[in-house]
Amino acid sequence: MTLALPATRRGFLAATASAPLAAGCVHAGLSNEGVQDTIAADLARYIGFGNKQSGGPGDEACGAWMEQRLRQSGFATTRQAFDVPFFDSATATLASGAVSADVWPQPIVRATGPGGLRARLVRVDSSGNAAGDLGGAIALVDLAHARWSSMFWPGVKGPVDAAFAGGAAACVIVTNGPTGKVIRLNTDGRRPLHGGPIALLAPEDAAPFFAAAIEGATATLVLDGTGARREAFNLVGKLDRGAREWIVVSTPRSGWTMCAGERGGGVAAWMHLARLAPADFPGHNLAFVCNSGHEYQYLGAEELIEKVAPPPERTRFWLHLGANFAARDWHDTVGKPVSLPGTDSQRYLVVSPPLQNFAREAFAGLAGLEAPYTTDEITAGELANIVAAGYARVAGIFGVHRYHHVEGDDERCVSPAAVVRTTQAFHALLREGVQ
Repeated sequence: MTLALPATRRGFLAATASAPLAAGCVHAGLSNEGVQDTIAADLARYIGFGNKQSGGPGDEACGAWMEQRLRQSGFATTRQAFDVPFFDSATATLASGAVSADVWPQPIVRATGPGGLRARLVRVDSSGNAAGDLGGAIALVDLAHARWSSMFWPGVKGPVDAAFAGGAAACVIVTNGPTGKVIRLNTDGRRPLHGGPIALLAPEDAAPFFAAAIEGATATLVLDGTGARREAFNLVGKLDRGAREWIVVSTPRSGWTMCAGERGGGVAAWMHLARLAPADFPGHNLAFVCNSGHEYQYLGAEELIEKVAPPPERTRFWLHLGANFAARDWHDTVGKPVSLPGTDSQRYLVVSPPLQNFAREAFAGLAGLEAPYTTDEITAGELANIVAAGYARVAGIFGVHRYHHVEGDDERCVSPAAVVRTTQAFHALLREGVQ
């Protein structure tokens, strides 16, 4: 039985009752309980916007809500517009003989039209080795088992590149991961990666197609719909006091699914810190920025860093609140997985070297985060863009939880109490980082 977290605001608020906050987190006349309720309510509101694909209704409504909240905290807000691809799917299937399964069209989508593409199925293993001649075939790419995230990860890029180099007309990627569902993959937001159609197939649906490939059977891939580009926006909130140095706090809000575990905690923490920062840092300018376009290989973050972020030489500290801020851990059992009160440890805290010792103490007992890395050791996600742009004093979180980029990333996947505790630690890190 899955121990699902209630989707209601009341359920989220009740779940925070046992999560005490340090006195330093109580501001603006709110009690500890009031702070917990506010963070939980923000988390529930973010989840309630539904699917967060860049430029879609959920992403746009979420951005507008966050903009309103920034203004209430005293920030002047602007929107940085840019365009992203989208695809409205009419039919997306793979069929061979009597077997048919839904697939997910991998952006940027190269549609087949309603008639589809009919060709032999050829299995390609995780190292890129093909079981037969790929000329004109549909390559059935069998990824290794992992928590996948991007078309650019070597374990995906390698076999897909090999399949198209071998002459495949299309690729169907089996995204083998912990849920058995399709894991949607981040990709380039400006141009398609390959000349042929690419689709993603759930591992739980793949067995009949591997059997068909062994028999040398043909299959029909249909990716039919309408693709175009639409406008998305980065949200920029600034409190310019005329000070020499800026403090920047960033978080993405967009993603392939509802993004409850992937994005919800980071957004709720970002909003809480935006309420505290004007009083916490009276001698600094503040920039709270929230980007869309994350799933298109950080397209929004690139636009933001290049065009609107404060320059590195005038930025005292940049805190980035990325993926898997405080997603739940799970038990795999016979039958359905069971959610746990604890937090998924596959989240990574990365800080500039001078902050590592402080971070070890501040995040002690927080799964995954209690062993912080330095920027000399690892960066990923938008934090890599920030470091590459020359920002010297930084900290950030990123990770890949069980339902990362999976349609089931809903309210079951995140604990409000864990978000509160993690927010408390990041509040302390922000204060230390500005020193």
